[in-house]
Amino acid sequence: MTAEELWKQSGLTGNYEAWSFGEAPDKLADLVIQGIKTATCSAYDLYQINDEPLPQAGDYSVILNSGEEAVCIIKTLKVYVTDFNKVSEEHAFKEGEGDRSLEYWRQVHVNFLTNELASVQKTFNENTKVVCEEFEVVYK
Repeated sequence: MTAEELWKQSGLTGNYEAWSFGEAPDKLADLVIQGIKTATCSAYDLYQINDEPLPQAGDYSVILNSGEEAVCIIKTLKVYVTDFNKVSEEHAFKEGEGDRSLEYWRQVHVNFLTNELASVQKTFNENTKVVCEEFEVVYK
């Protein structure tokens, strides 16, 4: 099913973005559907470079798998920007990956953010700003 088809089927109105999670879109989308993953993060610099607005509470997103098929719709509940080294244990837990610890989250996200920033000739460090989002599934 396409993002547009799922959106129409949901009966929701307004605007939405359709996107997939970074390095493991199928695994992460599955965690969202199961209710385990209720947060995500991205590099703040990418929004600046691409001149894109930051996500906002109330935004809707259609989550796609690696085949660009729509799997669910989420609604953003909270957005904040913080330094990488200030991301909380609570946020790491809400991201739902691995053992859900801050240590695991940091290990995985150092690699992810390093690669993401390298693609735009930026470097990662412990003070790199990240956009943290919390969300809920509103339609499967």
